Amino acid sequence: MFRKVKEIKTLEDNEEFCKSIAQMLKAHLTVIPKLSMGILESRGRMDPADLDKFMNTVLRSRISRRVIAEQHLALTDTYHSPWFSPGAKLSESEFIGEIFIKCVAKDVIERCTRAVETIARATYGHDVELPEINVVGHLEASFPYILSHLEYIIGELLRNSVQAVIERRQRAKPTRASPPPPIEVTICEAQQHVIIRISDQGGGIPRDELPYLWSFSKGPQSEQRLENLGRVPKLAATMQELHVSDELGRADLKTPNYSSSLSSMTGRPPNLRLGMGLPLSRVYAEYWAGSLELHSLEGYGVDAFLQISKLGNKNEQLTTRATMDAV
Repeated sequence: MFRKVKEIKTLEDNEEFCKSIAQMLKAHLTVIPKLSMGILESRGRMDPADLDKFMNTVLRSRISRRVIAEQHLALTDTYHSPWFSPGAKLSESEFIGEIFIKCVAKDVIERCTRAVETIARATYGHDVELPEINVVGHLEASFPYILSHLEYIIGELLRNSVQAVIERRQRAKPTRASPPPPIEVTICEAQQHVIIRISDQGGGIPRDELPYLWSFSKGPQSEQRLENLGRVPKLAATMQELHVSDELGRADLKTPNYSSSLSSMTGRPPNLRLGMGLPLSRVYAEYWAGSLELHSLEGYGVDAFLQISKLGNKNEQLTTRATMDAV
């Protein structure tokens, strides 16, 4: 497509180019569900490790292209903003396109907490008793990041923990009015990175599910995941698409102005489990030279560790043409 676009010389040329980019982003929202369904349908014909390698490679390539496209749209929006002033000094609280210069971990966690609580009430009922989410540690830790990526990762981890605590408590059928155990979030700031640990007491991950934790093929649960994916024609992999009502909009999650990531286009039921949250979160984390690890204590709970590069000087973990040809 881009080879057919003429050289951009005027603002009008750029406007036409932005329209083409927005249309392309919208059209490609079907990629993740179709890829995932293809992986699940091929699980009996190919080695699971090869399927996951292919999926990771394609997703990383897709992320890099969308980052470039969405950054161009965001920079264009900034240029046309009435508050834009060429040569003005950049405030640490501002965005450069899609990049949030001073992303405060505590603020993101609190926004995602409000969103996850709304999702949990939509899934389990408004009278469900939710676990308290406590945030401790280096509460002023900040770093540059693309906010929608971080919100997706944190949102998925918190959502998994909240669901695990609620469902374990429902299975136990408590006879006394004891509150659900809290979820502890610890922020640790080092010289070059920030680590966020999310600890829950949701009973841990069953041993037979651990081998498929980071897999897109999902092993014995693949049939249910395939059926669920069939109900989701489009997926942008953002927290915003888990839109259950206007309440989630009030959680202050950042939604880009362009339509490619709007929840109205990619909305899906909050209780629909696709089995993609953890592996996709790891792809996001590793793309920005970070990491995501889980440690499960079966019968007790899970500790999730998200490591983020603090300095903003790490290259993206790009997919090369040679890597694409090898899968």
